[in-house]
Amino acid sequence: MIEIDDRDLDVLLAEDPGGPVVMLNLLRFRPDGGRESYQRYVEHLNAGVNARYGLQVQYLGDGGRALVAEDGQAWDAVVLVRYPSRQAFADMVRDPEYRDGAHFRSEALLESVLQPTTPIGV
Repeated sequence: MIEIDDRDLDVLLAEDPGGPVVMLNLLRFRPDGGRESYQRYVEHLNAGVNARYGLQVQYLGDGGRALVAEDGQAWDAVVLVRYPSRQAFADMVRDPEYRDGAHFRSEALLESVLQPTTPIGV
């Protein structure tokens, strides 16, 4: 599944423990221009959406060969994105400007995992 729908956002908000959320993004790109389309998605976010919702990319990296995983579980890229709250994330996804560029993400990906994580004090 690539798209986020309103029901997913409702569940995300219903399970909100409060505070910031770091979204784990595991990305598998389409071989026919997926990386380039994802770059257009990133550029669209950078044009104004990021600052409005407090989005901060904490880590972006190319995936290597998985050392411990089932077959097919190697990912092309990993991104960790911090939002001030789950509400900020949901508001961003529902923003018409965000939705205008979301098709670049959909066109870029064969498969994706988008998982909210809650920072733990270590």
